[in-house]
Amino acid sequence: MTGLFYILLFWLAGNVLSHCTGGYVPGNIAGMVLLFAALSLRWVKAETVRPAARFLLGAMALFFVPYGVGLMVSWRTIAENLWAIVVSGIVSTVVVLVSVGRTFQSINRRKREDDPVYRP
Repeated sequence: MTGLFYILLFWLAGNVLSHCTGGYVPGNIAGMVLLFAALSLRWVKAETVRPAARFLLGAMALFFVPYGVGLMVSWRTIAENLWAIVVSGIVSTVVVLVSVGRTFQSINRRKREDDPVYRP
């Protein structure tokens, strides 16, 4: 029960932080980052949060039901804009893959140059 308390406490803290900063980062994400920091700093024990986290992960499929219903309700709008959705999905995926690949190559190249053991 205390694990669920910690999860909800950090969710609430993230939402408050998001509201105070103008909502640039969603409260759920801020709360997860705060919970991760608390777990990393061992302010909260992982054993305390683990049972509640496992329960919530097991019930995660139920959390997607409202989104599925929303998709069914707005099916006509999605069908009218299907090509725009597909093209934007493909383009954004390619942009992310290329940018992450180039960033990795750049970091890897710098690491090799700084490594005194590396011999080409």
